[in-house]
Amino acid sequence: MQKGLKYIAGLSVLFLFFTGHTMALAKEGANDHIYSLLLKKYVTNKSVNYDGFKKDEKLLDEYLAILSSTNVKLLSKKSLFAFYINAYNAFTIKLVLTKYPGINSIKEVGNFFSNPWNKKFILLQGKTITLDHIEHKILRPKFKDPRIHFAINCASKSCPPLRNEPYKEGTLESQLNDQTRKFINDKKNTFIKKNTLFISKIFKWFEKDFSDNPILFIKRYAFEELKEKLDSSGKNIKISYLNYDWTLNR
Repeated sequence: MQKGLKYIAGLSVLFLFFTGHTMALAKEGANDHIYSLLLKKYVTNKSVNYDGFKKDEKLLDEYLAILSSTNVKLLSKKSLFAFYINAYNAFTIKLVLTKYPGINSIKEVGNFFSNPWNKKFILLQGKTITLDHIEHKILRPKFKDPRIHFAINCASKSCPPLRNEPYKEGTLESQLNDQTRKFINDKKNTFIKKNTLFISKIFKWFEKDFSDNPILFIKRYAFEELKEKLDSSGKNIKISYLNYDWTLNR
């Protein structure tokens, strides 16, 4: 509890420090320079170097303070979309670091009464909110784009990999498409055996986001090899959901 209060107090100080600088940048989105450097340095080959992030945690906190002080009302819709994806991912890293290196899964950050995604520790727009709030109260209902599920990262091995660059307004479409294609066409995440299509549980948990038709969505982003296999399997293909590995993506 004391650590949480100290963290929020620290963010509040940084909030005041960065407010003037951030407001000048708000029309174009939050200043992601620090975050960009950290991602390039500590995210490689689908894995996250949490030891490195721990070493540079003060820099990460500076970036989180910039997010906290950004006036989202001044952002364009695409910039706002990118802002909340970056916020979700950066605050997820921070959440892991609150217990790291003593954990092997983000689930260990939670307790008997709450899971890590319900933990109130994110300071945005003067309110302290949760990761679940960003995902289920902002990203999903406001933008209604299923590609969100391949952009936000849950710090786990079965989750779509954390991208090693911030999401930005000008490149958001290509970034979302790239993330989706890479995840779907990875044979660890999507494959066919006999007449069964094995896919991520993401498609089960968020079935409505994929219009209750994950196969149609997968075909849209499948490369030629996978698409041909799906077409040749016909309408009677069955779906099986893969077990989800919650081990840290390090």
